[in-house]
Amino acid sequence: MIDEFAKEYLHHDLRDIRETMLWKLDGLPEYDVRRPLTATGTNLLGLVKHLSITEARYFGEVFDRPFPEPLPRWDAADDGTDMWANEHETRAEIIDRYRRVWAHSDATIGALAIDAPGHVPWWPRPDVKLFNILVHVLAETSRHAGHADILREQLDGSTGAAAEYAHLEPDRATWAARCATIEQAARAAAASAQH
Repeated sequence: MIDEFAKEYLHHDLRDIRETMLWKLDGLPEYDVRRPLTATGTNLLGLVKHLSITEARYFGEVFDRPFPEPLPRWDAADDGTDMWANEHETRAEIIDRYRRVWAHSDATIGALAIDAPGHVPWWPRPDVKLFNILVHVLAETSRHAGHADILREQLDGSTGAAAEYAHLEPDRATWAARCATIEQAARAAAASAQH
């Protein structure tokens, strides 16, 4: 049986990883949070925008508690506009909406039992419980937080999972030495594989 301890545990982790997502934007200029950093256009602000839409839908529509603001339709997201911010969408607007989504989601999580039923019509097994959605949204947010980690490291070398532990991260010289060791091992393995 899934109990309230599991609900609070998952909810706590979701709250933490949301904060990490926003921390990855801190201190970066407008261009850097928006510019495409992968071949598919992945960017930091777009990840936050995407997560706000995803979370609003899962903790809203699935439990018949729709988010009270207009959001893009799921089928409209096929054009990828949920993954990047246009020039008219401000960083503050996207972050503020994400925080409003958190409040809405947190209210849903708080109001419902962990085994409260929901319905996800686009899933193969559409009848779910709050537990399933908590796990799904936590996994989705964590996946994109991993993307954000790599994007931020590409931009300015910043690493870490939470602001309060950033001071524990190694300095650039330590990272450079580690990369050199890894590069040496990779070259040695490649040379061995050729023989």
